[in-house]
Amino acid sequence: MEQASQIAVQINPLTILAFTLYLLIILAIGFFSAKFSSSGLSEFFLGGRKMKKFVVALSAVVSGRSAWLLLGVTGMAYEIGAPAVWAVSGYITAEVFLFAFVGKRLRRYTSMMDNLTLPDFFESRFKDKSNILRILSVFIILIFMVSYVASQFNAGGKNFATSFGMSETSGILITALIVLFYTALGGFLAVSLTDMIQAIFMIIALIALPIIVISHAGGWSEVLEILKHFQPQFFNPFAFTFGGIIGFLGIGLGSPGNPHILVRYMSVEDPKALRTSCVIGTVWNVLMAWGAIFIGLMGRAYYMNKAELPGEDPENIFPFLASVHLHPFLMGIITAAILAAIMSTADSQLLVASSGVVRDIYQKIAAKGKSITQKKLVFLSRLVVLFLVIASLVFGLLAKKLVFWLVLFAWGGLGASFGPPLLLALYWKRTTKAGVAAGFISGTTVTIVWHLVSSLKNMIYELVPAFFISALLTIVISLLTSPPSEAEQELSSISAKYRH
Repeated sequence: MEQASQIAVQINPLTILAFTLYLLIILAIGFFSAKFSSSGLSEFFLGGRKMKKFVVALSAVVSGRSAWLLLGVTGMAYEIGAPAVWAVSGYITAEVFLFAFVGKRLRRYTSMMDNLTLPDFFESRFKDKSNILRILSVFIILIFMVSYVASQFNAGGKNFATSFGMSETSGILITALIVLFYTALGGFLAVSLTDMIQAIFMIIALIALPIIVISHAGGWSEVLEILKHFQPQFFNPFAFTFGGIIGFLGIGLGSPGNPHILVRYMSVEDPKALRTSCVIGTVWNVLMAWGAIFIGLMGRAYYMNKAELPGEDPENIFPFLASVHLHPFLMGIITAAILAAIMSTADSQLLVASSGVVRDIYQKIAAKGKSITQKKLVFLSRLVVLFLVIASLVFGLLAKKLVFWLVLFAWGGLGASFGPPLLLALYWKRTTKAGVAAGFISGTTVTIVWHLVSSLKNMIYELVPAFFISALLTIVISLLTSPPSEAEQELSSISAKYRH
């Protein structure tokens, strides 16, 4: 095998051409979506609930994967081998359940009640005139979303540094500017359409690279021999602690509570179409996960010592392996695919956070009862996106965490805070406002405390205990407080049966 220390990243004009074509497509979508998204908040934040099943399937899948899959999981597979499969198994299973069941019920209820955001849903579901659920949920979204977006910008910096030889700081700034342009301009429609394009780029990259690298290595049997010689247990998925396996499987618990995924189901034109979206999305999820793990395994076969990697960082294995083994034009597609994963998550999170500020705090609380034009609200939403990009940039430039773990912290915080209250609100009539508030607070608190206490963090991923404590307290406090009125329970029943 070649030594990475002897290989410099070569910037070929064809690589730049392929990457530039991708960027032009993304920016054009943002530009041409601007008119539709400027007409009102429903269009800007939810695409007017007119999204088709194929678009919803791919955008829901890729908005949840981010740089965590292309850089984090590939880097983890490089380090620990086959046990990395547990990290992808949990969310694939969870999202089948979301597409098939939760998504349809959430879409029906939010359409019936004209909810545009997750805080909208909680407030209308529990007739919360105090706004406490709306305020709590927006606060939680802002806490974790800034960390989430910052991690995506950091991943963009790594991508540009490894692929084009520029500094990570420059790469972070370029990533932020691209995301800012088409997200602020085109809103949800642009985000969903670009996600669909990005999903195609990602799956091409994740399938093509391991196949090409395996062929360059002399075939799969040759790779197996190399890795067995390196570490006999590298291909054993059970060569991991029980707590580690449970923690990795628990990653899937985050899917029901991450607003940037949930709004995809809320945007679909026909709730029944989510059945087809489920099949499409699951196939995409499995293929992308397979590719990410095999890229990590192939990377270890070629570069057994981390010191051989750029910056001695395993999270650089995907772009570095591509720069060595692919045609320059395909290398441009790989670079675009990594940026696609980054942007498909960052843009969605920026919209969710912006909707929390403009729709949930400004329109529904600060300016309640005032007549505000839809165009002004969209303008304010774009300003908030700009502010959030700046805040995430500052945090990203200061953050020293690895992409994998920073993303897992934000993913876990949102999943534990919103997941149990949302599922119970949709499926259990006895859920109360006080129970949901308890779930919000406990999920957030346990996630942060568990993450900060090293002895607890080393025991199991913080999402797992935080999710179950949030669920437990939501149930207990609901049972200890006055039950919802008959009208609220009837409304919940109607929403479950509602058809668009």
